Amino acid sequence: MVKAAELAKKTMKLEKDETKRITHSLKVGFALSLVSLIYYYQPLYNSFGVAGIWAVMTVVVVFEFYVGATLSKGLNRGLATLVAGALGVGAHHLAGLSGKTGEPIMLGFFVFLQATGSTFMRSFPRIKAKYDYGMLIFILTFALVSVSGFREDEILEFANKRLATVIIGGFACLITSVIVCPVWAGEDLHGLIAHNMEKLANFLEGFENGYLRESENSDSDKSKSLLQGYKSVLGSKSKEESLANFASWEPRHGRFGFRHPWKQYLKIGDLIRQCAYRIEALDSYLTTKFQAPPQVQTRLKELCAEMSKEAARALKELASSHKTMTVPSSATPHLEKSQTSATALKSLLNTTGLLTAVHATTVTSLLLNIIDCTDEIAKSVNELASLASFKKHVKCNEVVLTASTLEVNVSPENGTPPVRPNPARVV
Repeated sequence: MVKAAELAKKTMKLEKDETKRITHSLKVGFALSLVSLIYYYQPLYNSFGVAGIWAVMTVVVVFEFYVGATLSKGLNRGLATLVAGALGVGAHHLAGLSGKTGEPIMLGFFVFLQATGSTFMRSFPRIKAKYDYGMLIFILTFALVSVSGFREDEILEFANKRLATVIIGGFACLITSVIVCPVWAGEDLHGLIAHNMEKLANFLEGFENGYLRESENSDSDKSKSLLQGYKSVLGSKSKEESLANFASWEPRHGRFGFRHPWKQYLKIGDLIRQCAYRIEALDSYLTTKFQAPPQVQTRLKELCAEMSKEAARALKELASSHKTMTVPSSATPHLEKSQTSATALKSLLNTTGLLTAVHATTVTSLLLNIIDCTDEIAKSVNELASLASFKKHVKCNEVVLTASTLEVNVSPENGTPPVRPNPARVV
């Protein structure tokens, strides 16, 4: 009973992603139940017979978590079945011209030729990335149609039924995926890029306290988790590429679609990872005290703190603008301040002979590289904003209204002169 209560409590506190996965599971069950009507409803069974099992199999292998992935697999399976079925019928017809003795030989040769060529094409990276599943179905369908046609008289009927049931299963997947709580890969990729920028910003914010100021609270679990958040960025490349691939198949809906520059997202992701690798190198110096001559140590720390603080603010502004799909103009002042501090730091290193202090020089050099990388991220985000037509911030200028009360005329009999009150300034 205790374990059941804990499970119920955890279920009530499910996160957003877990809720999506539960919804996805229900959608798959619904789609499978829907196509099973081919077997349960007698008129449909009379039309398709045992070939209806292909509709069920299509739902099982095609239905994916993201709409783009479902559409990708559905189109791959449908087109591969159509082309392979037509070629299989043609191969059966050509093999039949060689007589009963030569027919199995010719069919075996066609199957060998098709399977060899298709398998070789699957080894090409570009084809494997988008059409690997389609090529697999192409091999399977061609073999099934051409080989089974040797024992099956109604080969055209067999091919038509297989194609029809695959289309029915594919449409059941696609309609359920789009209509019932759709999950778009483009939106997840968009959010992932912004979240990764925030992780870099969290490290740079904590860098000032955790390293430069050597704060007592820098060893807290919360502070450590924020500082170490950048490590998850290092392994995000495969997820970003997968999401971008699925997003390229998604139809235009609201903010995202076929015309959205998904390659630019991958470029920003690569720059974020480059910055994360530099942060990883810098992180190794957090446990070592800052070493520099006493006369320049204070100034050195001030410049490093200013750079890290402004770079963190710039990244947070970029992440916020990216989430709301607005032009990140508010990040520009922070980038300019960080570059100004970087220029001053370079001048300090050259004029004070600090290059002999290896530890301090390494730290400052890594931090300068991070600032340069942050600037590159900002340029790429601005480029994306231009390509995707992000909206611009609307500035509300201050409007000053002057309100005054009516002048009060007082009769001279009471000896009081007319009074005009001072206008009230309203912003």
